Amino acid sequence: MPKQIPGEPYTRLTIDEAAELHGSDDHVFVDVRRMDEYVDGHVQNAVFITVDDLLARIDELPQDKNLLFICAAGVRSGLACEMAAAMGYDTDLLYNIEDGTGPWIEKGYPTSYGSEA
Repeated sequence: MPKQIPGEPYTRLTIDEAAELHGSDDHVFVDVRRMDEYVDGHVQNAVFITVDDLLARIDELPQDKNLLFICAAGVRSGLACEMAAAMGYDTDLLYNIEDGTGPWIEKGYPTSYGSEA
């Protein structure tokens, strides 16, 4: 069940909860890992913006859709959620996928490799 911890400007999701939302027009997955991690496997159709580039490229993310941030273990994606909130994004639309990309791939959820979306 999605959970929000007091003080965090986002909701935490498990891999399974996030997978249920994949493919919905109302949800955008955002991979914030490094390029070398991204090419080894990522959520299919994810937007790729490293956490280091997020503030400079924040305009590339829609403000009217749910943003599901993912990294390797939930730390950088949590930071990305906080950055988006600080830039004025609605905190009700920000989600941190806690488990990371490894478990996503291991469970067989839609994955792409290389630089393809």
